[in-house]
Amino acid sequence: MNELVGALGWIIPLAVLFLLFLSGVRIVAEYQNGVVFRLGRYVGLKRAGFRWLIPFIERMVIIDLRTVARDVPPQDVITRDNVSVKVSAVVYFRVIQADKAVLQVEDYLYATSQIAQTTLRAILGQVELDGLLSQRERINHELQQVLDARTDPWGVKVSNVEVKHIDLPIEMQRAIARQAEAERERRAKIIAAEGEHQAAEKLAQAADVLSRNPATLQLRYLQTLVEITSGGNHTILPIPLELLRAFGAVPARPFRPEEVHEEEEDEGASHGLS
Repeated sequence: MNELVGALGWIIPLAVLFLLFLSGVRIVAEYQNGVVFRLGRYVGLKRAGFRWLIPFIERMVIIDLRTVARDVPPQDVITRDNVSVKVSAVVYFRVIQADKAVLQVEDYLYATSQIAQTTLRAILGQVELDGLLSQRERINHELQQVLDARTDPWGVKVSNVEVKHIDLPIEMQRAIARQAEAERERRAKIIAAEGEHQAAEKLAQAADVLSRNPATLQLRYLQTLVEITSGGNHTILPIPLELLRAFGAVPARPFRPEEVHEEEEDEGASHGLS
């Protein structure tokens, strides 16, 4: 009996010590850091692996170091040109200094989300609607820089900010649609005018080539007849070009300004002789 009491006298203290040892065991994952406090005072960080804390004296706060994606709820934004829109975004950030994320801010996740909302309203309020729709990359980069500077004291690194959705009023959507339609009509008219200008230049060049040799005009006339008859059954009554020239419908030869000058010089010489 005495031996049993003596054995229990050793086993009970050992069991208590073992339980105390187990209560101080902590396992830190590879993607985590542990911020250790001893009697409420910060004493350092614990990296990944098996870690042991002094029971009832030390306490450890685990911080996840992985990238976090948080949605920014739709924000009512008035742009620089006084257009009311709703804009939503997504923020990607991670903790790079676990001690600051615990010591400098109460809840870094909530704080980063709130500052992202206010920054989104502030930055987009300085941009016009056209810039908001066409310069997404520049706006995203500016948002990322501002958020990163504001969260740096908390040990938080903002890696990216993306404007996800822009909700325009119905009236503004209709106005943008009318503007786009008018722009397409303007481009169509300009393209048609350029085509007419190029066609006129080519026709002028063709007329100049045809005027150099009367035989080319005859060949072109015959080719036109062939093109007309190839489209279906047509009755063609060809009229010789000589007959048209006889009635004055087609000039016998092209008009040349240098010949007029030569005739005026001849007339002037004849007046001088007389």
